[in-house]
This record gives sequence, structure tokens and C-alpha cells, in this order.
Amino acid sequence: MNTADLGLPVDVPSTALFTDQYELTMLQAALAAGTAERRSVFEVFTRRLPEGRRYGVVAGTGRVLDAVENFRFDADVLGFLRERKIVDEPTLQWLASYRFGGDIWGYPEGEVYFAGSPVLRVEGSFAECVLLETVILSILNHDSAIAAAASRMASAAGERPLIEMGARRTHELAAVAAARAAYVGGFTTTSDLAAGFRYDIPTVGTSAHAFTLLHDHERDAFQAQVNSLGRGTTLLVDTYDVAEAVRTAVEVAGPELGAVRIDSGDLLLVAHRVRQQLDELGATQTKIIVTSDLDEYAIASLAAAPVDAYGVGTQLVTGSGHPTCSMVYKLVARAESADLKAPLEPVAKKSLGGKTSIGGRKWAARRLDEHGVAEAEVVGVGPVPGELADRQLLVELVKGGRIVAREPLDVVRDRHAAARANLPLSATQLSRGEAVIPTEYV
Repeated sequence: MNTADLGLPVDVPSTALFTDQYELTMLQAALAAGTAERRSVFEVFTRRLPEGRRYGVVAGTGRVLDAVENFRFDADVLGFLRERKIVDEPTLQWLASYRFGGDIWGYPEGEVYFAGSPVLRVEGSFAECVLLETVILSILNHDSAIAAAASRMASAAGERPLIEMGARRTHELAAVAAARAAYVGGFTTTSDLAAGFRYDIPTVGTSAHAFTLLHDHERDAFQAQVNSLGRGTTLLVDTYDVAEAVRTAVEVAGPELGAVRIDSGDLLLVAHRVRQQLDELGATQTKIIVTSDLDEYAIASLAAAPVDAYGVGTQLVTGSGHPTCSMVYKLVARAESADLKAPLEPVAKKSLGGKTSIGGRKWAARRLDEHGVAEAEVVGVGPVPGELADRQLLVELVKGGRIVAREPLDVVRDRHAAARANLPLSATQLSRGEAVIPTEYV
């Protein structure tokens, strides 16, 4: 199923106003100055990884492609801009026919990145490229932050599945994007039906404490759920007394009970007690799912516990302490005209405070050691060294305004698992540290 073509209600008809006003006022001034059509190269990168993180995860690329395709100034949008007098009439006329016609290259979604990695490169006229800054950054900064947190949680969980369940902890549309990014990072399912509908992510869910409290007795609630959903359902056992609930759950569903969920208390201790009780009652195949404000550290602390799956909400959808990746969108090269043969000149901001940029249209490659493990992120301008020619990271995403690299989400998810596996083993450590490989500029 090509979910990009579904036209679902969680989408908006145009992404053109997902931007900052200064992008339009820059456009107006450049049009008037005659510089708007100068061939330009913008790059997305971060100057540093979030404190303590050892690698980043590229996520949201597929959503960026959708946003670029839907970046259209329809009559309502133009009317808003005209009424507010945000730009002048010549600029409005230019916007009315706007279609991005340039090229976009980038790290394939799911790939890992480091400080200075040119995660996305946007090429075209200054006018058509500058308008995309905010929408691109808002998607990549959000989704990559969620995916990075998800990746750390997946590493901590090992082979145990992870359930994304953070929809109630964030904006309703952000929740859909977060579920997608979590899936890229290694989560297996989501509780959010909009995410399942939009992106075909597997969905799960059974009952909350309210369902138990609705009934006169816990047994009545369990019986109603089993009657409706079958013996393979998951029963929530911590509304009242956990031990009593587990006993009742097995009595009602039998040893075929699918799973029990624990949402409070000392999860390590309770999980051991519940596993022992389930086994004694003959429910040896019944799984234990734990929830309750988990993050990667809590998941890691449960590695020795008899837990079969984790449900994660708040910490996941807020990036587990780092809700943004601090990516920026910078002009790195431009020509003196729109002529495709005009040479590109490197440009860069020079400032204090760690905000200096490096000019020039860049390539990136990942150098491997003799064991095939990544040892450096190499970023350069100009010819690519021969030994790195087959290790280049950027791929073509948009060519002449046409999207050429849409792919199924499962492909992206598998790519991330492979990329993470090719990093040094220390990448999976949760302790604070520096980037797992250095960035080298050549």
C-alpha cells in the first residue's frame, strides 16, 4: 500500500505556511534586487550532537518529501498573505505559481549521522530553496530527535518488542509523526490509530484502568474483556492487588491468557513475582508487558527481569530529554546568476559562539576499519577520494522537482538497524559520552 497517496485527514492541504515570515520577506527583497534566481545550495546539519549522545538518527525524510510536494500557495493562502500585507503584489504573483523545481540530496532515512554531517542538501534558485527552510527543519528536528530516543530504547530492550504509546502526551498531529519516527528507531507497534492509518504501522491496545473501575468486580471486567477479545488478550493487573488480579486473570482466561500488563510499582520486583505466580498457575506462556514512564535507562534496568515487552510514552515523544537535534539550514554556496554553468562560490557565516559554518557544496562518506566497523565520518568539498567513492552517504531524493526516492517504512526501519549495527559497540552504551566516531573534514 502506498500510504503517501492516501490523502488522509491527518494531513493538511498545503504546507506553504509552515514557514517563518522572514523567508517570504527575504524572497520579496531578493526578487526586487534581481538576486532571487541565483543558483544556490543549502545544507541541513547540526554543529553538535545533543549532550551525551553518541550518534544521531535521520528520520522524517519521507515526510519532508511530502511537505515539499505539497508546498503550494493556493488562493486561501495568498489571500491571507495579501490581507496581512506580508509581501507585495509582485511577490504574491511569483508565489502563485511556486513549485520546487530543484534537486535534493540527503542521507537515506534511517541512517545515522554526526556533527557536521550534511544530512540534507537542497539545490536550486535562492528563491525556491529559501522558502523550504522552516518546514524542513521542523520535520527533521522533531522526527530525528524521536528516532534517536527510540534507537537508544531499542538498544536497551534488545530483542524485546517496544510499543509506542505517547499520543496523549503531545500534540495530536505530532503524535502521528512521533509514532512514525519511533518505528524507524526500532519500535514495533503503536497505540495511535492515526499513525496506523497514515503509515501502516502495526497497532495494539486492549484496556485501561477505567475499564476495570467501570465494573463492580475486577473479575467481571476481565471476563468481559476475554469474552470480547479472546483468551489471547492482555489484562491490566495493577488496578487493585496485583497478586489477586493475576490469580483472577488466569482463572478467567485459563493458561492461554496472552499477557498481563503492569503499569505501576517497583517493576523489577513485581515482574519477578508475577512471572513466578503465572508459572505456578500453569500460565507459562503468558507474557508480561510493563509500562509506567519508562525511558532507555529504566528499560536497561529491567534487562534481567522476566519482561516480554515495554510500552513507552512521555519520554519517547519528548526525545528523552532532547526534543530537538538543533539542525540548521544554511546557504553554503551560490552562483552569480541562474546559469547552470556559472561556478558555485562557497559562502559561510562567520561568528563567535560556536556558530561558524563551513562553506561549499559537501559530500560525506563513512570510513570503515579492517573489520567493517565505522571509524570516521568524512565530510569534504570537491573531489571524493577514490578509497571513499563507494562509501558515500548522500543519495538523490528529488530531481528537477520530481521525487525519486520514496520507499516503504519497513525499508527505512531495517536500514537503521543495519546502520546502528555497523557502529562501534560503544554506540549502544547509555552512559554519557562523545560521538562514537569523529567527523573529519577534508
